[in-house]
Amino acid sequence: MSANRPAAVVVLAAGEGTRMKSTTPKVLHSLCGRSLVGHVVAASRELDPEQLVVIVGHGREQVTAHLGEIDPGTRTAVQHEQNGTGHAVRMGLEELAKVDGEAVEGTVVVVCGDTPLLTGATLRNLAGTHTADGNAVTVLTAVVPDATGYGRIVRDQADGAVTAIVEHKDATDEQRAISEINSGVFAFDGRLLAEALGRVRTDNSQGEEYLTDVLGILRGEGHRVGAAVAADHREILGINNRVQLAEARRLLNERLLERAMLAGVTVVDPATTWVDVTVTFEQDTLVHPGTQLHGATHLAAGAEVGPNCSLTDTAVGEGARVVNTVAEGALVGPGANVGPYAYLRPGTKLGPKAKAGAYVEMKNADIGEGTKVPHLSYVGDATIGEYSNIGAASVFVNYDGVAKHHTTIGSHCRTGSDNMFVAPVTVGDGAYTAAGSVITKDVPAGSLAVARGQQRNIEGWVARKRPGSAAAQAAEAARREGEGRE
Repeated sequence: MSANRPAAVVVLAAGEGTRMKSTTPKVLHSLCGRSLVGHVVAASRELDPEQLVVIVGHGREQVTAHLGEIDPGTRTAVQHEQNGTGHAVRMGLEELAKVDGEAVEGTVVVVCGDTPLLTGATLRNLAGTHTADGNAVTVLTAVVPDATGYGRIVRDQADGAVTAIVEHKDATDEQRAISEINSGVFAFDGRLLAEALGRVRTDNSQGEEYLTDVLGILRGEGHRVGAAVAADHREILGINNRVQLAEARRLLNERLLERAMLAGVTVVDPATTWVDVTVTFEQDTLVHPGTQLHGATHLAAGAEVGPNCSLTDTAVGEGARVVNTVAEGALVGPGANVGPYAYLRPGTKLGPKAKAGAYVEMKNADIGEGTKVPHLSYVGDATIGEYSNIGAASVFVNYDGVAKHHTTIGSHCRTGSDNMFVAPVTVGDGAYTAAGSVITKDVPAGSLAVARGQQRNIEGWVARKRPGSAAAQAAEAARREGEGRE
């Protein structure tokens, strides 16, 4: 076990977040594919703590259910009344003590559930500094361009130890000139933390137990309080309203795109490209402007996506091209082409070099290698073999008003334009269907299916039924021109 491995991480996520103006608990608001608390839990997991407990309060049923979905190994402790950060941590330690009936021994890291930009690397540095310096408490700090409103870190000039955290309103002019601030993230000696929390007072303006009071208590007892400085001050940004949520989303998106570009992805316009933390890329992929990549989307080597695509949980194969497309839960095979203006719904699988062209919608459709559905068609609940061609304006009629039914079209088929395939129906390998047909019966392999009424021309109908109209005049002119040629 690593010496820097914490005994526990405590995540503070009990607050109401009234400034979000939302019925959704603040920590469940999302950015880049994860909730606020989800980002914090993911970063905390990079420390490999023995225990991880999230303090819940406002909307605790929703928050607890969400944690069960994203990280079933997380424990929760309820802060029934919002009595301050010290009280919240005390609730967490009491919950952790239930594991073996004893107080937590070792390092306890306390993080805020609304700091989605915090990274595992920064938390590892905090824990490592705490252990290496032998501190009772180590504060994660940041040097910021503008410290207005933040608690200032006052250090001992001799050894760099933290002597105080002074709130802005209480700071002297000299202290306000300090640009190093408190992040609200700490590493504690677990035993000392538990003891000190029992002595935190509530004789303050809010009548609450402040976690920061622990620092003064332990320093007063002769213990060392140190600090670890975050490499990027933006990591400690907390979210209190939707303006800050949008700013954090932009910063995280920039971080994700930078990581992708440094790994060999071309992003033509990062300002109009948005990705989730769960999106993955291979080298030499190309992402055009106006593209959004969500969920478990993966772009293989040489894939080209955009402009103006929104892909969710979609895999794009090597060398495939997807243009002006919305896709969800789809699989685009190597060398396949999609769009423009295509809609791939869940269960769509395009084989290698297949095509879903302009204004094509697919759902639960398995399209074989080299098969083309070039334009203006709906393919739902269907299997199409290899190297077939589906004519324009085709509709796979899969719903009878009660149940969905499946259509199967074989390999090397040629179906005419304006076809209706009324499921369940099968078209055999190498078969053709005539344009304008409504296919309601199975078509044997190698056959031509024609399912349409015979054309009948009624001569002179326009002149009789629409006399004097532009159409009648044009028809009469054409008749005279024909007589003149004779």
